[in-house]
Amino acid sequence: MEPRELDSLVEALTGRLFVEIEASGRHVHVTAQQAKTLFGHSLTERRPLSQPGQFLANERVTVIGPKGELRNVAVLGPERGEAQVEISLTDGKTLGIDAPVRQSGDVQGSPGAVLVGENGRVTLSEGVIAAQRHIHLRPQDARRFGVRDKQVVRLQAYTHRPVVFGGVVVRVREDFAPYVHLDFDEANACGFRKGDLGRILL
Repeated sequence: MEPRELDSLVEALTGRLFVEIEASGRHVHVTAQQAKTLFGHSLTERRPLSQPGQFLANERVTVIGPKGELRNVAVLGPERGEAQVEISLTDGKTLGIDAPVRQSGDVQGSPGAVLVGENGRVTLSEGVIAAQRHIHLRPQDARRFGVRDKQVVRLQAYTHRPVVFGGVVVRVREDFAPYVHLDFDEANACGFRKGDLGRILL
C-alpha cells in the first residue's frame, strides 16, 4: 500500500472512531444593538471558527463582575438574538460570579455582568454561564456513533493526561462540524493539546 493510501485509510478510520477536541476559551455573544452600543458598529470578522458560519470578531470587551474583571475577552459572531457570556468556573471566581453550568442559549435566571467596549457599555441582567461540555455532530455523525440530539454521554479524552469526562451533551444539527468543546478548566485538567481526539462512550 502506498503511503498516501495508508494516510487516507488512517484518516478515514480516525473519523469513524474519534472526534477532535477543541478548547473553548472565555467569550461573549452580543445582539446587533449591543454591538452598536459597545463598538459603534456591527461585528467585524477576524477569522472563521471551526463551526460553519461562526467567527472570531476583531472586537473585544471587558467583562465586569461584583469582585473583578476580565479584560480583552473575545467576541464571537455573528450577532445573536440574546447576549451570552461563557466563562470557566475559575473565571467566575475572578469575577465574583457563581456561573451555572448550562447549555448554550439556556441563560434564563443566570447571573448578569457589565460589558465594556471601545464605544460604550452594556449591563446584562442575565446571561453569564459556564458552558456544559458538549459534542457538535451532524446527523450522519450521530448515526455513525449511535447517539441522538441532547443525549448525555461520556467521553474518553486521549490527551496528555487521559481522563473520562461525564455529563457530555450531544448536539446534532445539519450545519455543525464534528468537534468536542471543553472549556479551559477542563482542557487544562486533561493536558489538552491541539489535535487531540476523544471517543464517545455510551
